[in-house]
Amino acid sequence: MNNTTPKASVVMPIYNAEPYLEQALDSALAQTLTDIEIICVNDGSKDTSLETIRRYAANDTRIKIIDKPNGGYGHTMNVGISNATGEYVGILEPDDYLRPDMYERLYNRAIQDDLDFIRSDYYRLTTDADGIDHLEREPICNKSSYYNKTLNPQNNMDLFNIRMENWTGIYKRSWLVEHNIKFNESPGAGFQDNGFWFQSYCWASKIAVLDEAFYCYRQDNAASSINQSNKVFVMLDEYQWIENWLRCNPQLCEKFIGIFEYKKTHNCEFAFSRLADEFQLPFLERYAAEYSRAFSNNEIDEKLFWPDELNRLKEIVADPKLYLDKLRAGADGKSELLAAREKGKLSVFSYYLKEEGIGSALKRAFSSIVR
Repeated sequence: MNNTTPKASVVMPIYNAEPYLEQALDSALAQTLTDIEIICVNDGSKDTSLETIRRYAANDTRIKIIDKPNGGYGHTMNVGISNATGEYVGILEPDDYLRPDMYERLYNRAIQDDLDFIRSDYYRLTTDADGIDHLEREPICNKSSYYNKTLNPQNNMDLFNIRMENWTGIYKRSWLVEHNIKFNESPGAGFQDNGFWFQSYCWASKIAVLDEAFYCYRQDNAASSINQSNKVFVMLDEYQWIENWLRCNPQLCEKFIGIFEYKKTHNCEFAFSRLADEFQLPFLERYAAEYSRAFSNNEIDEKLFWPDELNRLKEIVADPKLYLDKLRAGADGKSELLAAREKGKLSVFSYYLKEEGIGSALKRAFSSIVR
């Protein structure tokens, strides 16, 4: 690495990451883009994570260690980014890993057009009982025509429908600093990636998405429920934080409040799907109250919604308890996507064909590999 500015800084937010940390570090150190720094921010881990990163740092000077008391994911990310010195900043979660050419491919494309940020597809990673990793490629673009082009979210709101997985990309550090783009420093780890994602799209004018996959994301139990009362409203709290930020920037608010309200429905519906039964009604009641105000303020852009999405939102606003009763009386509360996955790839293909178009449908339904 040279003695001035590294080409990329890789921020690793670490909290009790012992089981997979070495695999993550090995993948960062094996990058073909060697002019990088790896910023390991230990967020008060209680396992051997700190000892592991110290051992690695002793053998490679590109690793920087920041050891701090536990402050949550958002605070940890902000500390890492504020200490970064690279031209671009990437994110590596400590239970994931990278393909060796990830940052070289992203960096070369980013500097070609001086991009604010660039992302790519990723692999959903699961490990079977025999210890074999299974990788299934996940496209992030909702339209295949968006790949491998320079795009501008300022004149195309549909770009907000590109999936938000922040760790699939790199971000120009000077641009992050200029616009003060940060993570919400709420306690623990609770959807703070949403705020960073939304700010990024509001401020960006030059982005790109590579039609390749590099990042291997270890899938947690997507069917798990949120059973702790202090976690019930974390998604709604995150979007309240984003809304507060947006209203502090009147020009951005006027332009993006409609897409904000639309994307909020998607991500809050995801959070709702993971709630334990006893927390569903309180969540919907707050959700309904917030959207009742949004309708009253004429901040819902109905053109952005599919008809079934808009009808569902209006049902919840009108009577959240009645909506929940009808939902529970339906097909075991299963989402349309979950039902499609249970039926097989043809049903998954049909679902994504309707939701995202032919290119994404083909990739999502049929791009499964085993490493």
